[in-house]
Amino acid sequence: MGAEHEMNEYTVSGNIVDVESEWIFPGTLTIADGKIVGVNLHKGRRLYDTFLLPGFVDAHVHVESSMLPPSEFARLAVRHGTVATVSDPHEIANVLGIAGVEYMIENASTVPFKFFFGAPSCVPATCFETAGAAISPTETAQLLARDDIWYLSEMMNFPGVLGGDPEIREKLAHARAAGKPIDGHAPGLRGEVARAYFDPTLGITTDHECVTLDEARDKIACGEHVHILIREGSAARNFEALLPLLRERSDRCFFCSDDKHPNELERGHINELVARAIAAGIDLFDVLRAACTNPVRHYGLPVGQLRPGDPADFIAVDNLTDFRVRRTYIKGQVVAEDGETRIPRRRASVVNRFHATPTQPADFVVAQDGACLRVIEALDGQIVTGSDRVRVSSFKGEIVADTARDLLKIAVVDRYIETPKAPSVAFIRGFGLKRGAIAGSVAHDSHNILGVGASDEEMSRAINAVIACGGGLAVAVPGEPVEVLRLPIAGLLSDEDGFTVARRYEALEARARSLGSSLASPFMTLSFMALLVIPSLKLSDHGLFDGDAFRLTSLFTAQG
Repeated sequence: MGAEHEMNEYTVSGNIVDVESEWIFPGTLTIADGKIVGVNLHKGRRLYDTFLLPGFVDAHVHVESSMLPPSEFARLAVRHGTVATVSDPHEIANVLGIAGVEYMIENASTVPFKFFFGAPSCVPATCFETAGAAISPTETAQLLARDDIWYLSEMMNFPGVLGGDPEIREKLAHARAAGKPIDGHAPGLRGEVARAYFDPTLGITTDHECVTLDEARDKIACGEHVHILIREGSAARNFEALLPLLRERSDRCFFCSDDKHPNELERGHINELVARAIAAGIDLFDVLRAACTNPVRHYGLPVGQLRPGDPADFIAVDNLTDFRVRRTYIKGQVVAEDGETRIPRRRASVVNRFHATPTQPADFVVAQDGACLRVIEALDGQIVTGSDRVRVSSFKGEIVADTARDLLKIAVVDRYIETPKAPSVAFIRGFGLKRGAIAGSVAHDSHNILGVGASDEEMSRAINAVIACGGGLAVAVPGEPVEVLRLPIAGLLSDEDGFTVARRYEALEARARSLGSSLASPFMTLSFMALLVIPSLKLSDHGLFDGDAFRLTSLFTAQG
């Protein structure tokens, strides 16, 4: 690959991958003032050893799940050829409201990376939990009127859409009036219910919650306006199940991570999905449409596609098999080279809302009030949960954890109320802890404090460690000091270097697994146990929640 600089103009040569025309040819890009001003074919020349193609786009991600502010997320992501994200800031919005959205936009502006933020549609996500803020339809309209807001973020309140909730319909109408796309969130919706949710008059055009190929096909059949995001993140991993859809309708597919923890972001991003799809025998251009061009077209993003006049956003890779990234360019600037980020670190400011009161072990006592318990079933690699009913294990009239049956306590502590309030306590299977406890203030979507433990004492210690540092992740081991990863920005994000956070997070996850958990990502799984808009059984600070019936339910039941 050659690169010759002359004043503000320079050239980059390689095999140019034209996704739209499905053509690969040896050529040279001429770049000036951050734009491509020329694309020249080298007739008769043999291929170069480098391929130039549009940069990768994560079509739906909550940057906050990386536990990094946008400035640090960008430093890690560009190493893997990512040049842009379609980012829903509703995690921090649930803590800080519009001020949280503005924080993300301002921090993102400090680095040469293309973040495209949406207006959160569901803050709070439901009325069955306590959040730190609320965004009204009027405020949603104000956000949508901004040039730096690109779409209405995922409409998670699907019962509200289907039931004609006036506030939900008003927000959808504001997005349509602003001429901005609307992201969907329709877990498990099929048939007539799916068609009602994707009614073209409502304007919802995407879904990233499909877990089976049949579900994705069913939604695609709802109309040409519906697009399916093939998701592979740190929690929900649906890539293998949905991959055949790329062969059938590559024009309607995007790639996304949804949630990407820092250690996994350090290792790879959309580039991994591209390589896996190629290895599975999917056509190169079908893959690149999902990874590079479809999101740009759908959202109308100013992200270059290697055409004259486009921003010079592209990547140079060794080959079209494993897609090892040599260089990443954004607006003509080299932002990563040979696996190293070229984006300088920017110290992020700290903002927060955290008023939780320290707990006592007695706060987690559950008195027996029935013969059977409703139990949450955590599933590895999924954000959906199961629901079971089991006979209680009691001691002196109290229901206790039973590690032999993998029956642990789970609790939610309200982080926003300034006066003491009893935790909400239930029971869960799937974490496998034999001792100790884990806790964190990353708890979608309201981000109260979640804890799972084998004993009340250790759960209290883990939760109190999170409270003491104004947010973070903690592992409590009997007889040892509690280990904590501090997340002082909104209780969600670290203010440290992203690579350091990735290593510390990986070590903390390993510590959690050492307590007996077989989960690939215990903290990521924990963070979704309060996500009420995903079936089937979850826990909020108001109590146990039946996601199928979409209502609170009792912990005890008469029959198993």
